[in-house]
Amino acid sequence: MKAKEANLLRFLHGAKQFIIPIYQRTYSWQLKQCKQLLKDIISINADDNRPGHFIGSVVYFEQDIHTVSEVPQLLVIDGQQRLTTVTLIIAAMVQYLKDHPDTSIDTNQKKLRNYYLVNAEEDGDLYHKLVLTKRDKETLMALIQGTPLPSHSSPRVKDNFEFFKSQITGENIGVIYNGIQKLFIVDVALERRKDNPQLIFESLNSTGLELSQADLIRNYVLMGQEQKLQKHLYETYWYPMEQTFGNKYASVFDSFMRHYLTVKTGKIPRQDEVYEKYKEYTQGNVVHDGVEDMVKDVFNYATYYARMALFIEPEKDLQQAFRDLSILKVDVAYPLLLELYRDYQDHLLTADELLEIVRLIESYVFRRVICGIPTNSLNKTFAGFMKSIKKDRYLESVKAEFLLLTSYRRFPTDAEMRREMLIKDVYNFRSRNYLLRKLENEARKEKVNVEEYTIEHILPQNPNLSEQWQQELGENYEAIQEKYLHTIGNITLTGYNSELSDRPFGIKKTMEGGFRDSPLRLNRSVADKEVWNESAITSRAEALINKAISIWVQPQLNETVLNGYRQQKSDKRKPKYTLDHYKMGDDILRLYQSLKKRILNIDTGVSEEYKKLYVAFKTSTNFVDVVPQKKRLRLSLNMRMDEVNDPKELCKDVSQLGRWGNGDVEVGLSSSDELDDVMDLIHQAYEKHTEIGVGV
Repeated sequence: MKAKEANLLRFLHGAKQFIIPIYQRTYSWQLKQCKQLLKDIISINADDNRPGHFIGSVVYFEQDIHTVSEVPQLLVIDGQQRLTTVTLIIAAMVQYLKDHPDTSIDTNQKKLRNYYLVNAEEDGDLYHKLVLTKRDKETLMALIQGTPLPSHSSPRVKDNFEFFKSQITGENIGVIYNGIQKLFIVDVALERRKDNPQLIFESLNSTGLELSQADLIRNYVLMGQEQKLQKHLYETYWYPMEQTFGNKYASVFDSFMRHYLTVKTGKIPRQDEVYEKYKEYTQGNVVHDGVEDMVKDVFNYATYYARMALFIEPEKDLQQAFRDLSILKVDVAYPLLLELYRDYQDHLLTADELLEIVRLIESYVFRRVICGIPTNSLNKTFAGFMKSIKKDRYLESVKAEFLLLTSYRRFPTDAEMRREMLIKDVYNFRSRNYLLRKLENEARKEKVNVEEYTIEHILPQNPNLSEQWQQELGENYEAIQEKYLHTIGNITLTGYNSELSDRPFGIKKTMEGGFRDSPLRLNRSVADKEVWNESAITSRAEALINKAISIWVQPQLNETVLNGYRQQKSDKRKPKYTLDHYKMGDDILRLYQSLKKRILNIDTGVSEEYKKLYVAFKTSTNFVDVVPQKKRLRLSLNMRMDEVNDPKELCKDVSQLGRWGNGDVEVGLSSSDELDDVMDLIHQAYEKHTEIGVGV
């Protein structure tokens, strides 16, 4: 590696070509960064005491060995954004001077063009000094050559060029040119055989440059490949994937890759660790599968993800189901959805079966929200869901898996749904519009856009109810208003909210724009009522709840069939070992039984499993393991030491020691007097493994 300070314009001057490799991200500077750079350039010129302004490094290596007569082609590893933006400023200056030939500055448009934008003595591929990737490349070349922009031009390149054009005037063009002459960079030339571009790229990222996980993964996959293979992989798989994900490619890809790795590894990576986890995954598989197969697999799953998450699924009913699910913000369901969609593509599922399963996922999540069941560990529920699916009876086994979920993972029953929905505060419910839209539009061909309507409380919100309302509700009118005001029985939609206001029910019903005049189905059960009192509210609520239960359905299976799945689960859980295997003395056995009882009482979903060397207590995964010893029980808490609140300092960090059990935290239990303190620590481990929820 050779690094030196260099004046930017001198660096650009002369026969050379800067190529942005196909694995680099596209040009991404926004107007904010462009405005700041232009401001810096103008301010440099105004300060005679500033000899120059440093704008960062340009890191590159030569693509091939060349002869003296050839133009060096330099592959840019870092510095694309700055090189492209300065090129756009110079191109805008050239355009201004071309349009205003009488403008007087210390250069001219021909010199600016031939020195810094093109290699004037060259033709063909070597003519342009800066060669970007794909759409960016075609747009920049058209701007420099003054030809029409391509039909699919790069918005960033085009918009930033237009911005600089709009800022250049006869008064400031000389100032801008003088400022550009004071820009300096660090010129970092790599040696192909000695320097590892990927390691350098990663080190640049670690110093704070804002590169997404998508950028890092693309570079990791493509950078080390032979040129022909690199181009093939990019053009066949990676570029189409970028086009599918569109302008939000980086953020969408990062989310997708997290779900992809969950499918492939069975573990859920943190969003900021996706790149590292992908490297770990590929290092174990690339030799077996080959680079192209690995990239093709990512491309296939990305296609599935785009169809679901970006709503480009060609089957209309499936597309609507994916849209409805997205409103609930159940991102943690995507690992399961990706596997389902893969099997749909492999013809293991029909479109109708996939649709029914997606609707069951939607029902499962929505019922849980209505019933106030914490969304803890839904990510683990969905990530491990496919382990129990029988692909020769796909839909049946999915229904069985939902019905056999227990405790905080359960699929709420119809009875639970009825009870909770009757008293749910629908008015302040986050998914209120989703609920009302589905109730209004179910089985309706001409869909109603509920966003065009406002929420109407049939019984008004005003605490100072009129005498007519008091008489209609009866002597308990205050209690009735407090109990039912925001519930589903008293909530509807209208386009006449201000006209209806706090008017008596009879007027609200019969006036122009009132409930009888409404085209909305939600208002039919209001218009049919003669009075609006507690009985009318609960009657309407029951009707709407019945409809909700028919929309967000509970899976149905013959009890004999379900018992077969239940027996299979029970057989799988049968331990190879019994409690006698651990050979505990009487005192330690009694202590263990006391501990076991208290751990199982944490939640009905906690189970005990005998392993060869320890007893595991688990929900979706082990949260505490117990190793019986001669004079005590040694507990392993599945946590890091820095996650434990341990005021009595009972815990020991065993992350660097070999221990049976899961987790980095060890605590001993030798007496029943210590049970309360130990159980407090166990509760922390349990909560950690049920704490990751979903935004619904």
